[in-house]
Amino acid sequence: MDFTLPPQVENFRQRYRDFVAEHVLPLERDPASFDDHENIRLDLLDTLRAKAKADGLWAPQMPKDVGGQGLNMVGIAACYEEMNYSLFGPAVFNCAAPDDGNMRSLNKVATDAQKARWLQPVIDGKVRSSIVMTEPAPGAGSDPTMMLTTATRQGDKWMIQGRKWFITGAGVAQHFILIAKTSDDKRKGLTAFLFDRDQPGWRIVRRIPIMGPEEHGGHCELEFDGLEIADENRLMNVGDGLKYTQIRLGPARLTHCMRWLGLARRSMAIAADYVEQRSSHGIKLADRESVQWLLGDAAMQIEIGRLLVMRAADKLDRGDYARKEVSMAKVAVADVLHHAVDTAIQLNGARGYSGDTPLEWIYRYARQARLVDGASEVHKMVLANTFMKERDDFWSWQ
Repeated sequence: MDFTLPPQVENFRQRYRDFVAEHVLPLERDPASFDDHENIRLDLLDTLRAKAKADGLWAPQMPKDVGGQGLNMVGIAACYEEMNYSLFGPAVFNCAAPDDGNMRSLNKVATDAQKARWLQPVIDGKVRSSIVMTEPAPGAGSDPTMMLTTATRQGDKWMIQGRKWFITGAGVAQHFILIAKTSDDKRKGLTAFLFDRDQPGWRIVRRIPIMGPEEHGGHCELEFDGLEIADENRLMNVGDGLKYTQIRLGPARLTHCMRWLGLARRSMAIAADYVEQRSSHGIKLADRESVQWLLGDAAMQIEIGRLLVMRAADKLDRGDYARKEVSMAKVAVADVLHHAVDTAIQLNGARGYSGDTPLEWIYRYARQARLVDGASEVHKMVLANTFMKERDDFWSWQ
């Protein structure tokens, strides 16, 4: 097994690292760079995005013929990790959720006409997008078969009724992907649709407050009361909504992990810098055995996470769904991120708990990792079911 990155990917990885260090990290040190929801101000983001485009670093996950860089999953794994060494990084290169997952999935399943109308503006950075799935109880969460929002066909249109919540980015999105119930069939009862922000028949009820810093557009609760969607804006076939979510969510979960590894590395870099220069009772912290245990364990866990991510990315590149591998990476890397930043805060003491470093920002952000795109417990159930079916073959080298 050769983990050496191809020369083209290594070149991109280094260029992303250099760009983040030179242009993005300095902005984090200025409180004026942050908006009211603790993300980068949009005017600064627009400036950095223009620079990223000019430097040939825009949308590495998209094909070259539509304005991207054409990297495969292994390539973007290496690059996304470098991007999210900064709090602001992924959005700068058009690689932040939910646009990232929406772009890659639409590129796979949308018709040419749909790509021109709904996808290309997102790739170009002209509009933002959102995916509308999760519902308040008793509606769909980790179990999509519990979907209550309905799409009822009336001629060549669909009428949407229902409620959704925790819809990431909805506050600024122009293009939306909606999953709604079209029949009672457990496997073929959901359908995916595309709609525009300016269409009537729906509204944002509220932007839901959360513990951590937010993506642009927040996490919103939406109400649908007669939204009309033309059948030409149906995504895939009627009844293929569950299939679409599977196509989208697997790779999207893995790209979360790629980005989280960048934040984990950043946390440990802050810790390493501090213990190297801080002394207590005449001994440098980095020379204390107890500190070395903490540093070594966190560094090892990050590397384990990276190997799991690369294993899953390679299988995806080979055409495998990699469900087992993605679930393992999702569970492990969510824990890795929390462990790394928690360790860094402990080693920095009160400094780490304060706003003088990004660690408290990362810590609050990290708590969502065990919830988004499937709670860790759900993925462990998937892994248990797979193990019971495969037994010793669960650990196959193939």
